[in-house]
Amino acid sequence: MISATVDIKVPFHDVDMMNVVWHGHYAKYLEIARCVLLDKIGYNYNEMKESGYAWPVVDLHIRYPGPAVFGETIQVTATLSEWEDQLKIRYEIRNQHGKRLTRATTTMVAVDMSTQTMCYESPQILLDKIKAAQP
Repeated sequence: MISATVDIKVPFHDVDMMNVVWHGHYAKYLEIARCVLLDKIGYNYNEMKESGYAWPVVDLHIRYPGPAVFGETIQVTATLSEWEDQLKIRYEIRNQHGKRLTRATTTMVAVDMSTQTMCYESPQILLDKIKAAQP
């Protein structure tokens, strides 16, 4: 499995009056980790666009077993779990003490930009990039 982890210090503007991260900001944290993972694969958003494909998120699931709070450093790990028909990424967020705070998944599908049609299998360029990035 190909994974990438990023550390994020929770900023004040992401928390509510109880110093807990507002639930909607977790999607931003997942995006940050996803970008690091895509860079590691060598197929980030600019490279996707250059290859003629867009990869919109079509599904997002998040579970919040614990809160992230202002000032703590969280670790967001993104792991590629499926790539043949869709790009599915699993996420885990842990606090600085290693306690799991969040689990999530996103599903992205390839859209051929020349025709604006969804592809029902991943384009060869993604498969090649993943194969080259695997240890």
